[in-house]
Formats: sequence, C-alpha cells, structure tokens
Amino acid sequence: MVSPARAKALEKLGVRTLRDLLTHFPRSYLDLSQVETCASARIGETCTIRGTVHEIKLKKPRYNLKLVEIALVDGTGILMVTAFRQPWLMDQVKAGDEVAVSGKVTFDYGYKRMTNPFIEVVGEQDGPSMAGAVVPVHPATEKLSAAWVRRIVANGLEEADGAFDPLPLGLRLRYRLMSRNAALHAIHFPRTMDEAAEARRRLVYEELLYLELFLMQEGAERARGATPTAHVVDGRRVGAFATGLPFALTGEQERARDEILAAMAASSAMNHMLLGDVGTGKTVVAGFALAAAADTGGQALLLAPTEVLARQHAEGLGSLLAAAGVSCELLTGSTPAAERASITGRFAAGEVDVLIGTHALLSDDVQPARLTLAVIDEQQRFGVDQRARLLAKGEAPDALYLTATPIPRTLALALYGNLTLSYLKHRPHDAVSRSTRVLPKELQGEAFDAARAALARGEQVYVVCPLVGKSTAERDEKAAGKASDADAAGEEYHPVVAIEGEGDFDDDVTAATKEAAMLQATTFADYTVELMHGGMGADAKRAVMERFRDGEVQVLVATTVIEVGVDVPNATVMIVQDADRFGLAQLHQLRGRVGRGTKAAEVFLVSASTRDESLARLAAMETTDDGFELAAYDLSLRREGDILGNRQHGASGLKLVNIMRDGAVIEAAHADAAALLDVDPCLEEPDHRAMAREVRLAFAGETVGG
Repeated sequence: MVSPARAKALEKLGVRTLRDLLTHFPRSYLDLSQVETCASARIGETCTIRGTVHEIKLKKPRYNLKLVEIALVDGTGILMVTAFRQPWLMDQVKAGDEVAVSGKVTFDYGYKRMTNPFIEVVGEQDGPSMAGAVVPVHPATEKLSAAWVRRIVANGLEEADGAFDPLPLGLRLRYRLMSRNAALHAIHFPRTMDEAAEARRRLVYEELLYLELFLMQEGAERARGATPTAHVVDGRRVGAFATGLPFALTGEQERARDEILAAMAASSAMNHMLLGDVGTGKTVVAGFALAAAADTGGQALLLAPTEVLARQHAEGLGSLLAAAGVSCELLTGSTPAAERASITGRFAAGEVDVLIGTHALLSDDVQPARLTLAVIDEQQRFGVDQRARLLAKGEAPDALYLTATPIPRTLALALYGNLTLSYLKHRPHDAVSRSTRVLPKELQGEAFDAARAALARGEQVYVVCPLVGKSTAERDEKAAGKASDADAAGEEYHPVVAIEGEGDFDDDVTAATKEAAMLQATTFADYTVELMHGGMGADAKRAVMERFRDGEVQVLVATTVIEVGVDVPNATVMIVQDADRFGLAQLHQLRGRVGRGTKAAEVFLVSASTRDESLARLAAMETTDDGFELAAYDLSLRREGDILGNRQHGASGLKLVNIMRDGAVIEAAHADAAALLDVDPCLEEPDHRAMAREVRLAFAGETVGG
C-alpha cells in the first residue's frame, strides 16, 4: 500500500495497478562498476562519475527558466552539473550528499560539465540496497523521486513473487528465456548489466509476441462469420489492363502484383499492405487488383485522402482501367448533388465496377451491390474507424492498403503484424537524377538562381512554405521550452510537424500568401506565380493544379497540401523554406513531387537553424534518395515511444521494444504468433489460456484490479 499522495504521483506516471508498477521499467542504469573520476572523464564521452556535493544553487537566468547548478567533487577535481527546469532537486540533494551522475561530459568556462545528467543520491539507506554495482533509474516525478519509485517497485515485486508464467514452456526453452518472475526482478534490480540485458530480452520477446497475437487475431476477426471472395486473377480485364500499360513493369512491380493477386485468389480475406517509396508505381500495381475484382463480378472502392489525389487517380488509373473494360467513376465532396445521386445509384445497381473518391465514399449513400475489394491509398491518413467503415460496406472484402511512407520491415511488422506486406523500393525512372542540397538561409539565393535557370528552360518550380505557427520567434521559444523540459526529464526532443489544418492555420496561410506575393513581385516577376494551401476550397485547388499542370503557372507556392499525389513531370526544382521544421519522411514525400518525368531535378532545403542535430538530420537528405534508408536513419534518432506512439492502435502496450535493435526478435515473434494461431486460432488450449489473457490485458483494453 502507498499513501494517497504517492498514489496520485504514481498515477501521473501511468501507474494505477500492480501490473502497471511491475512494468514501470528503469529508463537507464548507473553502472557503478564503470565509474570515472572528474580527472579521468573524457570530454565528449558519456560516463558515470561518483562524488560529493560541494555546493548546490538554484538560479533564475530569466523569468520563466529555473536551473539547479551542482558542484561535484571527488578528490581528483570538480564537475559542474546543470539541471534545467528541475527546481525540486533543491529538496532532494544537499551539500555533503554522495551522488552519482551519468551523462555526456563537456568543457566550458574552465570546468568539465554535465547538462541534465541522470542524478542519483547513492548514500540513501532507507530503500533497496545500493551496495551493488548497478543502480536502476526509474522514471520519476517532482513529487516522487527515483529512489522512492525504487522502494515501491521493490515492494511490488515481493507482492508478485511466485506468479504464474503465461509464456508456454516450449517457447521459453527454445530461446533460453528467463522466467517472467526472474526477468522482472532482474530488469528492476540487476546484479550486472548482462543480467539486465537477459531480462530485457525475455520481456521484449513477450511484449512482441503478445502484440503480434493481438494484431493477427484482430485481423482475423474482420472476416469471422462472413464468406470472403476468392477472386479470379487471370481474367480478361486483368489481361487487358496489362496489355494496355504504356510501359513495362519492373521486377519489383511484377513481384508485388503477383503477391497481391495470389492473396486475392485465396479463400480467406486479404489484408495486404503495399509499401512503396515515392514514385515507385504503387497505383499501377493496385490497378491489377481492381481489374481482378471486376473479372470476378465484384466491385471495388479506392479511397484517397485528398480530392487532388482522387481526381488524379480517376484521370490516370481510371483511363487505363476503362481501356481494359473496367467502368470507373469519381465521387468527392464537391460532386454536384444530381451527379452524386446518379453515381451512387448506378454503383448500388452494380453498373459501376470501381468507385474512386475521398471521404465521400464513407457516406451512407454509398452502398455497393457486391463489394469484394477496398483499396485505401495513403492509409496512414485515415483512422481505424474510417478504414473499418469502408470495409463494412461489403462482406469481408479483400483489403489493400497503399502507403508512400517508407516503413522498414521490422517496424511494419510491429505496427501491422496482421497484414501481409509487399515492398517497392526503386523508382522506374532511376536514370533520372534528383539532387538534394541543404542551404543556410543566407545562401538561399543559389536555390532561386537554379529555379530561374529551370524556368528559362521551360520547366516549372515548387516553393514549399512550412507550417510555422504564429511566428518564428514564438514557435522557437515554445520549442526551446519543450526541448528544455525534455532535457530535464533525460529525454530527446523531436519537434512534431503539425498536419495542415491543425493549430495556427490562419498564420500559416498568411505566411504562404506573403511568400507568393513577394516572389511574384521580385524573384519571379517575369513568370506566373500562384498559391495553393489546405484552406482553399476543392474547386479552387483543382483549378490551380490544372493551370500548373497545363503550364499556365510556372511557380507554385504551396504548403504541404502538395505532399501526396501531385504529379507534374515538368516540375524540376523544389525549394523548401525552413526545412528543419519538417520530418525526414515528410521532406522525402515532398521532394517526390519533382523528378517524376525524364528531366533531372533539384531540391533545395533552406534552413536558418544552427542546431547541430537539425543540420545533421537534413544532411541525411543529401546523401541518399532512398526513403527506406532515411526512415531507418530517422528511427535511429528516436526513442521507442516516439517510433511506435500511443496513437497507433495496440502500440501503447510496448514499453521496451527498440525497432532498430530488436529486428530479429520482431521477426521471431511474428513467426511464432502465426504458428500458434494456425493450431489454436482462439488460444483456447490449456497451455495458451494464460497467454490469451495477457494479450487482452496488454492490448485489448481489458483491466484487472491490483
């Protein structure tokens, strides 16, 4: 039992039950067997130093910033420790205390220093013994120190001693895994770092196995009690579609097509994701699936996130399908009422094979006669409920999800373990070069020189404005505050770029409008400059894009509304302003708008940032044009929670998984989950019942007391 005050503090840490407490794992460890002295600590390296607090002071360099400065001595010298936004340290650390600090050593103003290191008072005797070489550092709060969390966790472990291990013995023996009880003790209070690593290995496998079981069971649930369609995949329309293509498929495209058609031909409902880097031809591969649905006498829905993209699919893919004898229609929010009624009526009567559209497809008046396939483009832009609503329009239709967000296989398995996967990694026009350069703000003139040269050759240009919020100064101050807060908690800070339409939208539009007006009046005075942003109506956006595509507009100033689907082969230069405010995946999506034809393309990422981390991140864009390489690099910079995120259905149950480090474990857990469900789909066998309960507790929202 804990006091009400401590219970409230624990609740802020997400700890409400004994189960929560036992999975409140240490964020790091102080390895006191590998301690450096103040004198031996090397500048630029991370280490642990143990010493005595000589002096501790609270300082206020500005009205909204507090910092604690500690002078730590150990007989060989002095280390200055600065802790931003942690004033509570004044109550927890006193002069004369013996402490251990772990962090990166720097040198400034004549002293070796650590900024926001892990700080642990190691002389305390009223908790679990700190006589060992490894001290766990649990996430804590201002009201509840890491030392107190350690005490409470130790009590919780005593309460749970002897609990049943739900992991089948066969799996534990196969991988030589600790029992759960031993693993929990060892991860919270390891005797050595090797023991902590073994405990983590057991618990990571358990987390991943339960996640994969949950995802696979969730995927199977969609077709339970329904009769899926075994599609005809070698019919007349599929053949005509292949013959009518104006180009030959690449080997990757053929392999992805064959994998998708094989899944459609099966008697079980297809749940397949096609992951393709920008410009790799996902849409044409999806065309074969749509033709197969028509050959089977079924119908298909193709859902796109924007009207621009839906219209582009209708014009490009729709014309290819029509030539193959597949009837297609387009339905969006701007479709006139009379035309909408005609389209939905003919679709309900089975006279339309493929209906392409936006969120309008989710409306109740869209009732297919026999839906056998649903294709969701840029699926990550739709919520779980929206995808479910689309699939509910048929009896267990096959589902094909498309995404241009490059997701490495291990992450895809962790997020989408209930789906089969196909990858497209190479653009058909690899011979077309596309260079990327990062420029400081003072050299952005070089980017505009390249743009003017392209315009002189008769080519076209994009200028992308960031979603900067109210003002650069205000946003920078807010970001700096968040960064400091993260530092104070011992975390990295990764700014998240808002989706257009959220936040301080009016100011974003104003910034883009001013940029367009300025460029028209000065830099591109001899050319036509127009603006496109998410606040414009669908008709206005469509008109701007048509003028740009037809060459009437030479320079398009835009926000990230052009990120997905805009295809203008004559556009060869892109300038992204304040590029450091975008994520790598978003920048890669944006630059995919140029280099789509046969002409070489140039991308310029302009940044006023002086932060080494931001510049290093942007520099990665210069070294590779492979979205999957960039995604792997981006993942290497993030913490596990940033990668998986609580927004992803199910992912919030993962506390220890590191996607980059645990790839082999993810693959093993995925295979083991599939094998278990092959023989026991509902996990009803005696050896599996405890595991089934763990899956529900971890990911399905079931709760227990304790």
